[in-house]
Amino acid sequence: MPALPFPTLRLGEQVVPVTTRALVMGILNRTPDSFYDRGATWSFDAFLERAEVLVHDGADLLDVGGVKAGPGAEVEEAEELDRVVPAVEALRARFDTPISVDTWRAGVLDAACGAGAVVGNDISGFADPDYLRVAAKHDVTVVATHIRLAPRVPDPEPAYDDLVAEVEAFLVDRAQRAEAVGLSAEQVVIDAGLDLGKTPAQSAVLLRESARFANLGYPLLLSASNKRFFGELLGLDVADRGPESLAAVAYGVMNGCRIVRVHDVLGSARVCRVIEAILHASREGS
Repeated sequence: MPALPFPTLRLGEQVVPVTTRALVMGILNRTPDSFYDRGATWSFDAFLERAEVLVHDGADLLDVGGVKAGPGAEVEEAEELDRVVPAVEALRARFDTPISVDTWRAGVLDAACGAGAVVGNDISGFADPDYLRVAAKHDVTVVATHIRLAPRVPDPEPAYDDLVAEVEAFLVDRAQRAEAVGLSAEQVVIDAGLDLGKTPAQSAVLLRESARFANLGYPLLLSASNKRFFGELLGLDVADRGPESLAAVAYGVMNGCRIVRVHDVLGSARVCRVIEAILHASREGS
């Protein structure tokens, strides 16, 4: 049977029912060196054009990032602010779609929330000690992501005694820290962190165990789109992982994921609506 996920998700002033519905988070990079688009939306005009496409294609959330997760040239906080804050302001002025900021820095979260972001997507697992305090100040939702070391730090041979149990314990701990500062469970999203300090096989295992994570008591996010583990397990170049990414969306949503962070918003939205119809019919018919 499919997992029974947490039933609601807070996005600013909205409370979104997600018992059967999964939300599509469209990726918007304000970086010149993204692993996937290689800087295709680095220019501000290209960024806004891409945002318009994602909204038209059915994005429920727009996730703006100014620093890529993997190793690369150093990006100081001032530069990240210059990349992210005007982007959030521009999106807020043009669209009604809720905005997420992909940052592990509390200072960037603070400024982005001031500009209109309602989600802080932190792949560091709240390594910045001020991150959750800032989130509570703005009363925004946060994403707690498992990572073994830290963003932008190479981790070529990650080892775990019990992969799934260790990731689960980490996520529960980070979620409880978020609740301790006053955020509600519907404002705390968890993410197993595929490719972040995991081998390709480990990432596949964590995707397989989505139902277990969905039952932890918090909305579950899946970020598998075009990721390295597909390429290494299946011998696929980054430009050839589209169908596999959609398959991961279908599997994840069927097993309790309620936000899917993706490059292909149109395809993912169509997959999500099919799974939503199946889950809704299953509940109606039971």
